[in-house]
Amino acid sequence: MQPTRRRPFLPLLLATLTAPITAQGFTFTPVTTLATTPVRDQARSGTCWCFATTSFLESELLRLGKGSVDLSEMFTVRQTYPRKADRYVRMHGQATLGPGGIAQDMLVAFRDFGAVPESVYSGRLGEQARHDHDELDAVLKGMLDVIVKKPGQVLSPRWPLAVAGVLDAYLGAPPATFDHQGREYTPRSFADSLGIDPTAYVCFTSFTHQPFDQQVPIEVPDNWAGHTAWNLPLDELLGVLEQALANGFTVAWDGDVSERGFREGDGVAVLPKQPWEERSREQRDAFARAPEPELLVTPELRQRLFDAYETTDDHLMHIVGTAHDQEGTLYFTTKNSHGTRGSKAAGYVQMSTAYVRAKTVSILLHRDGVPAATGKRLGLR
Repeated sequence: MQPTRRRPFLPLLLATLTAPITAQGFTFTPVTTLATTPVRDQARSGTCWCFATTSFLESELLRLGKGSVDLSEMFTVRQTYPRKADRYVRMHGQATLGPGGIAQDMLVAFRDFGAVPESVYSGRLGEQARHDHDELDAVLKGMLDVIVKKPGQVLSPRWPLAVAGVLDAYLGAPPATFDHQGREYTPRSFADSLGIDPTAYVCFTSFTHQPFDQQVPIEVPDNWAGHTAWNLPLDELLGVLEQALANGFTVAWDGDVSERGFREGDGVAVLPKQPWEERSREQRDAFARAPEPELLVTPELRQRLFDAYETTDDHLMHIVGTAHDQEGTLYFTTKNSHGTRGSKAAGYVQMSTAYVRAKTVSILLHRDGVPAATGKRLGLR
């Protein structure tokens, strides 16, 4: 078993979000604040999909009265890489191999491989304090490219062992059994003890080029496993998100954070109406520094942004509440996975309604958090 570094738990409620918060020229008054675990740092790894969805499951455990559990993100990553490598080889190198993924990947790994606490498997070896997967990703891709691109090669059955060796060298070998709080577990028995049903979670999206009220492909490169989502009209998608949060269900969010109005350090994400190119120097200095008119995001505008590659699945985060700014605009309180250093909002981002309408790729939540009318129509209840 590899050396581990225990992460202390901070208060589970967002205590800093229960009173008005000022970020630059914004003042946010919380509306809904749901229990979650401390902000983590994915550091130099492209594994936001796992950090966001792990945080989401930790909040699910709190919602279900299971207490605070610090789950290992890297156990999931370690178990997912071989499947991604297998697909890359079977597709002759014409498939996504990088570290990215989407929320359903974490649930599939939980279902198939179980889970372990962070204290058992950190994915950091020796004295490594922060995740750094640059070399791991380069070595893995370089090795697999040799395997799939050698002319006239007949593959041996040994290359999966090489993949496992690389992963174990950089992340550590996953445990077969471990002790936790005085009991012995396997990853499977530990996951079963948590009472999470991975089939109870549903994914939603909204795009006009696909039929509504059907499960459609999530058409982004990081969806290497071909997961689908229920396609809803845009207003209904936002309604699902708002009602879920109001009823105590947090939401895993996949979307675009490449806009100038996404100011991670300031803890704000907005979509101002006035284009950057039309602003004076003084107006650019004030960009996204205080509330101002935002774009009216219609389904047509949202679709154009997606079709033009202006909306992509850059990042996954965890939505844990709502707030109003001083002008009454609704924001979604979002837990990031870039740690707290350099963040004026303790690692959280308030995303405006306009930003979420335009830049959401998909959302994931428990089916019990889906409004009754939507759930009944789609056969989820």
